[in-house]
Amino acid sequence: MPENNHIFRRIGRVYWLVVFFSAIIMGRIIYLQFDTDLRIEAQKISVKQEDLPALRGNILANDGRVLAISLPYYELFIDCTVAPDSVFNKHIGALSAAMAKFFKDKTAEQYKMELTKARKEEKRYKRLHPRLVSYTELQAVKNFPLLKLGRNKGGLIVEQKSRRKNPYDRLAYRTIGWKNAGGVGVGIEDAFDSYLRGTPGKRMVQRLPGGEWMPLSSDVDMSPRDGMNVVTTLDVDIQDAAETALRAQLRETPVFEAGTAIVMEVATGEIRAIANMKRHANGSYDESFNYAIGWATEPGSTFKLATLIALLEDSHMSLSTPVEVGNGQWRYYNKLFNDAHAGSGVISLQEVLEQSSNVGFAKSAVQHYAKGKEKQFVDRLYNMNLNKQIGLQIKGEASPTIGYPGDKTWSGLSIPMMAMGYEVLLTPMHTLTLYNAVANNGKMVKPKFVKAIQDKRGVTQKEFSTEIISSSICSPAVLAEVHKALRGTVEKGTAKKINDSRYHISGKTGTSRLVFDGVYEKNGFKKHQASFVGFFPSEAPKYSAIVVLYSEKTRDNFYGATWAAPAFKQIADKLYVADNDWNSTAQAETKAMPLVKGGKKTEVEEVLDKLNIPLQPQPEEVQWVGVLSKDGHVQEVTKKITANEIPSVVNMGLKDALFLLENMDLEVRFSGDKGRVLRQSPEAGTKLVKGQQIFLELGT
Repeated sequence: MPENNHIFRRIGRVYWLVVFFSAIIMGRIIYLQFDTDLRIEAQKISVKQEDLPALRGNILANDGRVLAISLPYYELFIDCTVAPDSVFNKHIGALSAAMAKFFKDKTAEQYKMELTKARKEEKRYKRLHPRLVSYTELQAVKNFPLLKLGRNKGGLIVEQKSRRKNPYDRLAYRTIGWKNAGGVGVGIEDAFDSYLRGTPGKRMVQRLPGGEWMPLSSDVDMSPRDGMNVVTTLDVDIQDAAETALRAQLRETPVFEAGTAIVMEVATGEIRAIANMKRHANGSYDESFNYAIGWATEPGSTFKLATLIALLEDSHMSLSTPVEVGNGQWRYYNKLFNDAHAGSGVISLQEVLEQSSNVGFAKSAVQHYAKGKEKQFVDRLYNMNLNKQIGLQIKGEASPTIGYPGDKTWSGLSIPMMAMGYEVLLTPMHTLTLYNAVANNGKMVKPKFVKAIQDKRGVTQKEFSTEIISSSICSPAVLAEVHKALRGTVEKGTAKKINDSRYHISGKTGTSRLVFDGVYEKNGFKKHQASFVGFFPSEAPKYSAIVVLYSEKTRDNFYGATWAAPAFKQIADKLYVADNDWNSTAQAETKAMPLVKGGKKTEVEEVLDKLNIPLQPQPEEVQWVGVLSKDGHVQEVTKKITANEIPSVVNMGLKDALFLLENMDLEVRFSGDKGRVLRQSPEAGTKLVKGQQIFLELGT
């Protein structure tokens, strides 16, 4: 028995040895299997394909001038491991000296220490400098010692980026808009992003220790396809006129907190200008909210046009129908209706519009539409498409509100209140679209911001034609009467201060209260909206326009005739003088003492040609010229532009000066908001240092 026990113990030892070694073998097999999978998986995730952004398309004015452009810039990296020691050591001193001279932020010795350390640490994706460089600068960097050997021998790695630039700075900024990396955007940049953004390319990148992804080579799997250009309807000069007039009027008093101005071409609905100004805490005004399309308010007296059309179309009244306005006060239910000025007893319906009588319109509407006929009045308003969104090409359009009999908010006061422009909500764009329809022989067209999509060669790929909302908002007979009444308002009514013998304007003033904190008045304070909307020239309308100003809380009164109409007139004057097809009187006045700004040679010559001003051109082939008024003609003076000197922008307009200086990588600051450049600092001829500030003083 003891011998048998010994045998069993030996067998047990062998058994457990076999089990032990089997477990080791199995573990090794499992380890190798899973380790290989992990290695393969690790290899997979260390290399991936990534998108290569396309260059965004340009946004252009209607004449092709650039409103927004993506300029290519480049990030610079270096693979510190590719050059042999002999090559690296031979060139590192000269490379460091070149970088110190180029970037001017470190000494050559500091750059040498930094690059030498990166090589010892075997950095394969070392950023050469945090600043992006332009294409011209990139060509210079590519010729630096070591880097000029190329990526595989010198280690230079170039990453293309882009910066969105608006050459005209904040001009029409809210309408041009923006689109950020997170996909949030506004204006044309957002609405036409599918055309602008292009198609991204593809390339392979490798993950480095530390988590950075480095391109495997300078080759790409698929090249990006740049975005297409969007051609807008905006006119740079008209936009500038609208913004200048609006900003100047807002600055007349600190009570105004915001304003908007729109200019539309009558026949096509193309928006030539759309300015939106909001006052900031420092007292400046800038485009930060699109009041033109994004804020629906009670329009006040400009809505009386719709009431007039309804009264005439339903044959209730004619322009000669007498209306009793008494002393300018009338009570209906519990509401006292007041005119801005004392009443004139009995006046005609045309005079009711010319004097903008609240009493006259409220009484007329009650007489013909109250007590069972309310739907007839509202249906007329709906027939003019005032209750529907326009469906603009850009986002952010506020919805109009026009109640209907039976609604929760409807009351016995709704008809007279609506007749004078309350209990309805319209955006300035809605109001302008109605007046534009009157100017356009009754045809209501949709306002248009973009007219075409072009490829990079300038070949049109898509056109946006004029869309008709309504072929006729009223009968031809009523239309003729309405034209007569709107012309009378400017000729002898509330807007007579802007009547001009050179050309005729038709339109309507508007004043309304704005609701704040749920009421129209609080502790004696009120908020006002002053507006003027119309078209010109009256006989053959070419443009329609609207100006709306919004006040802060105040105890004072503000009227459209006093505040909005003058800004409208300033815009109209600018268009009249610049349009060669109109009366030549203003052109003759301009010839007597021409005030011409310097700028691009082609644009200066085009303006002078339109104004029939004699020009003595500069024969040299140059891009920029100055101008001198001399002996009844204008003489061009060559502006010499060199890469290493600050140019003269004296006597140039701000927009051209900004375009020229910012494209030379100068940071521009200016004082004044109109006129031309009177002084600049540093002076012309000073050595140009990229990134430095230059100060401009504007004046007339």
